[in-house]
Amino acid sequence: MADAGMMPLLTAMVAAIAIAATAYALMYPYISSDRIKDKRVASVTESRVKKLNVRSQAEIAASRKKQVSDSVKDMETRQKAKEKVTLRLLIERAGLEIEPKIFWMASAVSAIVVALASRYAVPASSAAITPMVMLAGLFVGGFGLPRFVLSKMIQRRQKAFLAELANSIDIIVRGIKSGLPLNECLAVIAKESPQPVAGEFNEVIEQQRVGVTLGDALERMTHRMPLDEVKFFAIVVAIQQQSGGNLAEALANLSGVLRDRYKMQMKVKALSAEAKASAGILGCLPPGVMFMVASSSPDYIAPLFDTRAGNLFILVGLSWMIIGILLMRKMINFKF
Repeated sequence: MADAGMMPLLTAMVAAIAIAATAYALMYPYISSDRIKDKRVASVTESRVKKLNVRSQAEIAASRKKQVSDSVKDMETRQKAKEKVTLRLLIERAGLEIEPKIFWMASAVSAIVVALASRYAVPASSAAITPMVMLAGLFVGGFGLPRFVLSKMIQRRQKAFLAELANSIDIIVRGIKSGLPLNECLAVIAKESPQPVAGEFNEVIEQQRVGVTLGDALERMTHRMPLDEVKFFAIVVAIQQQSGGNLAEALANLSGVLRDRYKMQMKVKALSAEAKASAGILGCLPPGVMFMVASSSPDYIAPLFDTRAGNLFILVGLSWMIIGILLMRKMINFKF
């Protein structure tokens, strides 16, 4: 009877233990620290996944930029390897409408004039070095001076083109936003812009009229005007023609970049003006002093031209002067 009386109690205890175990099993994840740990692990894992995704996106963007820059560099390398800078191309870059034979005739005249001037500039007592001076005058007047003048004309023309390029791109941006096609915008630039921008874009229009594509015409313009800014413009237009996109927005961004680059150039020019003036004065001081001494006291400076030791001193002094001028030019020639 006792055992029979204990059975309901044992049954109730087993049922209670089973219910408690079930409830504990169901409530354990909510009352234990494992859930907190799991939440922390999940949050850390999620944040790490997000960081990896962001990093992967940044790496993809960086790799794309690197591919674009590598392709541009490869294009420039192939272009430099394929392009041969001839005298005709240099004359075209300078904006001169002459034939190369006219340039060579002018170089011959310059060589004769410089040789005669150097001959009469040497004192009569220094007849031993007169042939050498005349030979140097022929070389400088025939090859150095004409090329120097031509390079200065090219630089001046490129600076004038660069100063107006951003305004020309703004004309294209406003024209495209108002509904004009790109060719009409280029025609407006060829008519309204100052030289040399008008001449270069007019050449692009004329080439298109004879069947040359716009991309090839702009590539030829980069040959005539080898500036990074012109290459940027040609690449933007070529990419837009191939893949599409908002050309007005791309050219507006390019215009802003070109204006910032031009402002930086002007700032660097202003900051380096004092150094350039100092370099010019230091470079002109020794020959200026020698000329004044030769004019006031020719007998005092005559041993420099009459004796072998004096000629050696002149050679050493000229060598040091050239080295100093090159070093100063390197110090004030900023790359940006």
